[in-house]
Amino acid sequence: MFLKSKNEEQKLSKLNVLSNGKSNMVKKAAVSVLLISSISFNMAFAKESESSTLKEIYHIYTNGQYVGAVSDQTKVQSMLNKKVEESSSQFKDLSLTAGSKLSVVPEQVFTPNTDDKATLQKLESLVEVEAKAFALSINDEMAVYVKDLDAYNEALRKLKLHFVSEAELNILEARNNTSDTLPDLKENETRISNLIIKEKVSGVTVETNPSQIVSPDDAVKLLLEGTLEKELYTVATGDVLGTIADKHSLTSAGLMALNPGITDSTVLQIGQELNVTVLKPLINIEVQYEKKAVETMLHTKKVEETEDMYKGDTKVKQEGSDGQKEATYLISKVNGVQVGQSVIEETMLVEPKDHIVLKGTKVIPSRGSGVFAWPAEGGYISSKMGHRWGRQH
Repeated sequence: MFLKSKNEEQKLSKLNVLSNGKSNMVKKAAVSVLLISSISFNMAFAKESESSTLKEIYHIYTNGQYVGAVSDQTKVQSMLNKKVEESSSQFKDLSLTAGSKLSVVPEQVFTPNTDDKATLQKLESLVEVEAKAFALSINDEMAVYVKDLDAYNEALRKLKLHFVSEAELNILEARNNTSDTLPDLKENETRISNLIIKEKVSGVTVETNPSQIVSPDDAVKLLLEGTLEKELYTVATGDVLGTIADKHSLTSAGLMALNPGITDSTVLQIGQELNVTVLKPLINIEVQYEKKAVETMLHTKKVEETEDMYKGDTKVKQEGSDGQKEATYLISKVNGVQVGQSVIEETMLVEPKDHIVLKGTKVIPSRGSGVFAWPAEGGYISSKMGHRWGRQH
């Protein structure tokens, strides 16, 4: 009984210990939960507080360059709209934009530090108004800007019409749209066979400064002359055509060509203005023509010597006559100046006949040569012709 009672007491003691341990663990866990809850609540409160104090500013860049920061990005758009509106009256019928290379980067900060006025003023000086245009490129380099695709096509057509007539261009375009064989050329007929732009020409839509956009007529002038403005020279004392031409890397003929009415005999007046613009075409137009012509073949004259005739005698052996040939030529002109002509086909219609004259070479001793000889061997003339005794002998 005693032993049993002792064992029961020991078991009861262990149960009390375990019970006290679990109670302590529960208490510790409860404290931990309370601490974690408190920390989480405090963190959430801090985040909510931070969010309520952050402000958004906007960093402005144009073409990769930092301009500054503003507190309100709508001010940027208002400035751009005003800039476009101011240019609209000057460049009518053009689609204008501004700020195509502008970028805005927002940032949240605790303490905003922006100078909207200074940033907008700087941005206004950097941003350019641009217009949508169609660029005509030559050999992949932009040469001239026109309003749109229609203006581009008009400029190219007017460029061609600078060297061919409307009728010739229409015929050539109609021929290019058909596979029919051309009829044979008639006698003395000339027709256009081809028109070639020597350079690679292409077009693309771009954004550019509206002041660079020109009309189709000005585009043609720029392409053919390399400039839209004439360079003028005022004649000074001592100037002549040759010296003026040398000063501007021109020939006298070239200077006269630039100034119709001026010739090499023209007396230049002091103060007179001369066009000394050196033309540097950006584009070259080659026009090819086919020409059929019946041409005269001139006969040649020949002299044949013969011993059957006396020296000094001549006789026509064969009367000469001109011939005729039919020839088809390919004629090439570049920017209106002929640069080549080649024969495509040639047919002889009438052979030319040489004019032949026989010339005698036979000499007869008794026949004089027509030249007086000296009187006698070893003799002399005692009285020569001249003035003496008061008169002419």
